[in-house]
Parts: sequence; structure tokens; C-alpha cells
Amino acid sequence: MNTLDLLLKTDIPDAPEKEFKQKRLSAICGEPVIFKLKALPYNLANEIIKSQKEDINVHIVLAGTVEPNLKDASLLSKYKAETPAELVKKMLLPGEVEDLSRAIERLSGYRVDTIEELKKK
Repeated sequence: MNTLDLLLKTDIPDAPEKEFKQKRLSAICGEPVIFKLKALPYNLANEIIKSQKEDINVHIVLAGTVEPNLKDASLLSKYKAETPAELVKKMLLPGEVEDLSRAIERLSGYRVDTIEELKKK
């Protein structure tokens, strides 16, 4: 079967999602604090890369976090944050933001090998 036929007969699944335990917040809360992250679609990833000159990792985290809802009004109020971006900066340490951003990037196909060269026989 050729590649075109394979692609035509297969349904491509939705963007991958994974859950990650945030270690520091889990220790503080006394229970696991789980971030559910998802891959970014091409257009959104491209838009973030082009439009964000600063805090690109913060915006990747905002776009790729399914849970917790980082736009929730009560969470914004708890951390005295005016915007979701400000919330991320207040709630997480810089390295934690980068770790979550990289996890989202890997789910989105960045920072991983996604192709394999075929050797001629």
C-alpha cells in the first residue's frame, strides 16, 4: 500500500494530551498538583512564535494547559493577578514555566525526533 492510500484510510487522532505532576506545588499543597497539557495546533504555535517577543514560554503554557484553568477568575483573584500571564509568573518559578513549556513543545512535535531516514538496501 502506498503512503497516500495509508493516509486516506487512517483517521488522524486529536492532539495528544498528557498529565504532569508539578513537584513544588504538590509539596506545598500536600497533594498532587496535576497539569494536563496538550499539543498546540500548527497555526496557534506559529502565532505564538511570531507575536510574542517576550515571555514566549508563558504564552505556550497558557495555550497548552488544559487543566488547571489558568484563566479562572477565582485563581486570578487568589494570586492577585490581573491577567493569566501574570498568574503563571506569580504561581510558577521560571524553571517550572520552562519545563511545562518544553513538555507542551514535545507534545507538539518540537524537541523530539519526528522523522527517520530510510536506509537504501
